[in-house]
Amino acid sequence: MFKIIVLIACLAVAASAQFYSGDFHHVEHKEHYDHPKYKYEYGVKDGHTGDHKGHWEHRDGDVVKGGYTLDEADGTHREVEYKSDHHNGFQAHVKRLGHAHHPHGESYSNIDQHH
Repeated sequence: MFKIIVLIACLAVAASAQFYSGDFHHVEHKEHYDHPKYKYEYGVKDGHTGDHKGHWEHRDGDVVKGGYTLDEADGTHREVEYKSDHHNGFQAHVKRLGHAHHPHGESYSNIDQHH
C-alpha cells in the first residue's frame, strides 16, 4: 500500500510540474516586459557595537531613487541620495557630516568604540 501512495504522489508531482512549467515560462517572459516597481527600506541601530546605518530604494519603471546613511569609523556620518533613469543615468549626492577623529599613537584595539 505504501508503494502505491508513493507512486501516486510522484505522478501527481510530475503532472503538476508539466502543468506549471508552461506557466512558469510565461511568467518569466511577462516579467521581462512588465513595468518593474518595488520599494524597500531597512535600518540598523546597534547600541552595543555602534553600528548605525540605513538604506531605502524605490523603483517605478526605469526610474530608481534611493539613499543610505551610515556612521563611519572615523566618527563622521555619511548621507547619500541617488537616482537613476534612462535619460540622465546614475547620479549621486554625497554628504559627509561631522569631523573625522583619528587617534594618534594608540592601537586600534585600545580605542573605546562604544560612544
